[in-house]
Amino acid sequence: MTSFRPAPTWLADAVFYQIYPQSFADSDGDGIGDLPGITDRLDHLSWLGVDTVWLNPCFVSPFRDAGYDVADYLNVAPRYGSNEDLARLVDEAGRRGIRILLDLVAGHTSIDHPWFRASANDPDDHRYIWTAEGRPDGFVASPGTRPGAYLPNFFDSQPALNFGYARGNPAEPWRLPVDADGPRANRRALRTIMDHWLNLGICGFRVDMAASLVKDDPDRTETAGVWTELRHWLDTAHPEAVLLAEWGEPEVSIPAGFHADFFLHFGGPADGLALRSLWNNSQGTVHEDWDPLDCFFDASGGGSPNPFVEAWQQATTAVAGAGFVSLPTANHDFSRLNCGPRTPDQLPAAFAFQLTWPTLPAIYYGDEIGMRYVPGLPDKEGSVLGPGYNRAGSRTPMQWDDTPNAGFSTAPADRLYLPVDPSPDRPTVAAQRADGASLLHLVHRLIALRRRTPELGPGGSVEVLHAGYPFVYVRGGRYLVVVNPQRDQARWSSARAVRSTLEGQGVEIADGTVTARGFGYGIFELDG
Repeated sequence: MTSFRPAPTWLADAVFYQIYPQSFADSDGDGIGDLPGITDRLDHLSWLGVDTVWLNPCFVSPFRDAGYDVADYLNVAPRYGSNEDLARLVDEAGRRGIRILLDLVAGHTSIDHPWFRASANDPDDHRYIWTAEGRPDGFVASPGTRPGAYLPNFFDSQPALNFGYARGNPAEPWRLPVDADGPRANRRALRTIMDHWLNLGICGFRVDMAASLVKDDPDRTETAGVWTELRHWLDTAHPEAVLLAEWGEPEVSIPAGFHADFFLHFGGPADGLALRSLWNNSQGTVHEDWDPLDCFFDASGGGSPNPFVEAWQQATTAVAGAGFVSLPTANHDFSRLNCGPRTPDQLPAAFAFQLTWPTLPAIYYGDEIGMRYVPGLPDKEGSVLGPGYNRAGSRTPMQWDDTPNAGFSTAPADRLYLPVDPSPDRPTVAAQRADGASLLHLVHRLIALRRRTPELGPGGSVEVLHAGYPFVYVRGGRYLVVVNPQRDQARWSSARAVRSTLEGQGVEIADGTVTARGFGYGIFELDG
């Protein structure tokens, strides 16, 4: 493994919170969330206990893919505010002990980016991947005077930046090596972009499609080389900053230079099975190529924690303490926890697990109150990826209170970025703050427990005692965790004596037997 500067000490204790900026809080009444709105709501995050916020892209964009089609990396999109608004958000968050991460779209731009407009009219420009003539499969016809076609990275409106090819082919002369002028220019550009925002005070970047840079790179060796080069630069220029990968394969991304990687619904040889085996109940965002499976956090009790546990063990062994693995509740591309048949009373057990497992927890905005994946929404800024895969359901406005639009915006309802969940019993922050027995208060307490109990963090040991229903494990040799995600009661024989209950509902330990009611959970301090 390449030698890097150790990760900043703050990262080991981080609790991430992901904000989809257009849906969090609208300060100016135009129906779209913005940076001043986020700043106005920082006290909620401070009270909750999260300390690192990741913002989805907030840069200038035509928004054909919700901001992941960047037209200007160095300026905030007007609908979110200004660079000054971002600076104020960073400053106000810092006053509360909260760091801000931005989303770096490294592998492609918008077709509206000046780089691409110039490249589409200049056959000598190799910033993107162009054929000199013709249109091979997967390429898009040139929109400019330049002949040939360009390679997109995701949607056709997102041309791939040229970081070179791992393997050449005389029949395909567009396959430039990674050290050609175009790829080198793009690596320099990434440093310029990162330096610009890090000098503003952000703490690092979550990198979109981080594995996509070098093409025809089956083992990702050349792509890893790009990130290794950038990590060495970052270690010198901004040693307290971090890089988080949207890669989904920590065994590869962390040795390449990332400080952390997420378990995702895709990525790695198993195509994201580890995460899907926990949360995906075949509702909400479902790719047609995924094999059906019973997830562990399902009322039927047909799943198993083993696919996740085995993937986590493999990843942590491979990275050997050089970085961290993060476990999200959801994200802007994947169903929320409260999706389909999963009901709010099933969520506490999910959070008890997520906030006591030795991964860095990432809470998707609104999951702390149990916001619902909303089905049946229209396509919004490229949200639909397939017949059963509409990401808009996970991107609806944050539900703050019982005022119009759930307190998200003062705009007319028909002008909102997306409609608010129409359910009459939709949860809100205000109602749950007033109810000490709510999910919000539980998440608040679990985060606080994790902070004051180092053994529950990523550095504490884990011993799995029972990988089934109930799921039973010991953290740091001192804390017993019991989670029963199914509706039926479950028992497990244990010889461990318990000193006290730290948090829990529906779990009893008596006469050497753990009895967990349906959807029960418990965190206990062991004797001795």
